[in-house]
Amino acid sequence: MSKLRRLPVAVLAVALGSTLLAGCNDGASSDSAKPAAASPGSSSAASFPVTVKHAMGSTVIKSQPKRVVVLDSGELDDVTLLGITPVGAVSPHLKTEGGFPTYLKSEIQGTKDVGPMAEPNLELIASLKPDLILSSKVRHEKIYDKLNAIAPTVFAETTGVTWKDNLALYAQALGKESEAKQALADYQARAAKLGAEIKEKNGGTVPTASVVRFVAGPTRLYQKASFSGTVLKDVGLGRPASQDVDAAMLDVSPEQIDKADADLVFVTVADDPNKTQQSQVQSTPLWQNLKAVKAGKVFNVPDETWMSGIGVQAADQMLNDIAKATGVAPVTQG
Repeated sequence: MSKLRRLPVAVLAVALGSTLLAGCNDGASSDSAKPAAASPGSSSAASFPVTVKHAMGSTVIKSQPKRVVVLDSGELDDVTLLGITPVGAVSPHLKTEGGFPTYLKSEIQGTKDVGPMAEPNLELIASLKPDLILSSKVRHEKIYDKLNAIAPTVFAETTGVTWKDNLALYAQALGKESEAKQALADYQARAAKLGAEIKEKNGGTVPTASVVRFVAGPTRLYQKASFSGTVLKDVGLGRPASQDVDAAMLDVSPEQIDKADADLVFVTVADDPNKTQQSQVQSTPLWQNLKAVKAGKVFNVPDETWMSGIGVQAADQMLNDIAKATGVAPVTQG
């Protein structure tokens, strides 16, 4: 039996009691939330209490959350985007160097690691006295009731391709809907501008882009129904036939790596390279004959943004990688 199932009922009871007591002090300030200047029409504590409908039902949030715990990397990107430093978070479940994402390092000072993601430390989460927990059904359905006993818990259905909808859901729970809408609109504008500049540079056409991820096991090609796939679509880049599919990914053997052929190939490594087929694949004649390889258009990019980031800030990092690969000016962030 896992540690989760052995969690004493008393621990959760104490945690719930602590949360209720903390709720009496909702007006108290907290170092866990970054200050954000109010603007006309922006979300605020005045919109609370709020009932949030989500993948596990409905959750009533009595006051604007200040002590937030996030249990996946997309949620980490989202809450920090909205100016909140979570009190607890898990690190990406696939990350070669371990720890929190480096691209968010300046935004998570003091955040406690409550992982691993597959089995979050419920005792530690409870000790942080959160007033909101965010995750998804696909990740943590089995422990939802235990999490919800600690603090109001909101789950998206899944992760990856639904990242924009997930941001809207979490923003509602945080009272940050206006900020989220503006951040997403700004990102969409940057992606469209980048796409237009790439098209202009290429005489009215756009290159095709392939995404290859080396993991322990078969090599993966990422398709349109994935986080990276949506960003490439927002920019307007074409996809090779193997990836121009409304699915998340395609596993390929070294003998099938020609399916990755495109004008640009973006490569990420999720695990220790020695546990993947990277060296085997990249030494094959099929790989060496890819037009991107021959043209010097293979780009190693961070797995933590292209795969695990799953949010606006990670998408912005992707836009900059795409700009560099296509030889246009980096996009500016508002």
